[in-house]
Amino acid sequence: MVKKAVLKNGIKVAMQKLSEFRSVSIGVWIKAGSVYEQEREYGISHFIEHMLFKGTTNRTAQDIASEMDSVGGHLNAFTAKECTCYYAKVTDAQLKLAVSILADMVKNSVFDETEMEKEKGVVCDEILMVEDSPEELVHDLLCAEVYKGTALESQILGSEKNVRSFTRSDILNYMARRYMPDDMLIACAGNFDEQELLDLLEEAFSGYGTGSGAEYENVCYAGGGRFSHIKKDIEQAHVCLGFPGFSFDDDDQLAMLILNNVLGGSMSSRLFQTIREEKGLAYSVYSYPSSYKTTGYFALYAGTGEKQAYEVASLMLTEVDKLLKNGITQKELLRAKEQFKGSYVLGQESTSARSNSIGKSELLRGYTYTESQIMEMVDKIDMATMERIIPKIFDRSRLNGALVSRDDKGAEAIRKLILS
Repeated sequence: MVKKAVLKNGIKVAMQKLSEFRSVSIGVWIKAGSVYEQEREYGISHFIEHMLFKGTTNRTAQDIASEMDSVGGHLNAFTAKECTCYYAKVTDAQLKLAVSILADMVKNSVFDETEMEKEKGVVCDEILMVEDSPEELVHDLLCAEVYKGTALESQILGSEKNVRSFTRSDILNYMARRYMPDDMLIACAGNFDEQELLDLLEEAFSGYGTGSGAEYENVCYAGGGRFSHIKKDIEQAHVCLGFPGFSFDDDDQLAMLILNNVLGGSMSSRLFQTIREEKGLAYSVYSYPSSYKTTGYFALYAGTGEKQAYEVASLMLTEVDKLLKNGITQKELLRAKEQFKGSYVLGQESTSARSNSIGKSELLRGYTYTESQIMEMVDKIDMATMERIIPKIFDRSRLNGALVSRDDKGAEAIRKLILS
């Protein structure tokens, strides 16, 4: 059971005590991501995430790393479009240290300009790594097409030009807008005493101030008929198809996850069995849903040889058409539901997975489903549910596509196929 509290300065706390574990995972979640950035700030949320590891008024960068390493703990962070999270996993005896380090990073980072210049190089290398990874690049390209003209279009890493231009004042101004207590949540799961945790957090985050930042404008799936191609000198073609999906809080999101297992979310899925196992046309082929606060999309991906790219894209659309015409079978539905339940239960055996799940749920929608509630909702998903959501998702008039390949002629053929 998830218990909630609010610190004196407004920071929310969500915690789940798990006495059977010897570990504790704790994360500081903040509504700071690419959707909140202005054009000249694109990439700043991610850059700040890097800089918080580079030293505080109390600890050097080496101190931060060595203190966590000395107790066998794990400290990391990530930036998403709608949030940033700083998290640690330690043994239950080291919770105080984890809280101290996380609070120190969030409250007291110094943003030394010499360290900033060094880290700009690191982040720019990260941007280049994505450019050199066509599979990663095509997913970003698809998302930009799906949400063209909206806050979700911008890339989390930003551009080299922007990153190189960031100043210490830019960071401080952005944090003054986004790193606000009312827009922060601390999620904790594992073996700990709840009152002790709250006392630690109250002391560690005292003096942080109060208030909240502005929310970004609600985003909807921006329609269809768009296709983007990036030409690169690579052996494979990487193709992504994007259809409407459901938001993080939509009642049909779970059903979409079940449908994903049927279509392309596992080795027994239709896409994998047809395109890889039967036809031998692609090593990597799958589908996945992406959900945000007010919107979502459903994507199909395949990486294949240049000569087979058109055929693979055609087969992907053929599987979509089969779903639209015939739906799924009762056997597929039952198998996909059991697959989801098994994956969910196995995921709950990690305190870090539980902490992350709690943090995202509480930050973006304000509540967390219990395991029994989720299982009950999955059990209620039936053939009628699938018949209802399949045409909502696989609306060919709202299809968008993205391709990374070296062949312009082949790309034009795929564009016509997807948009016909």
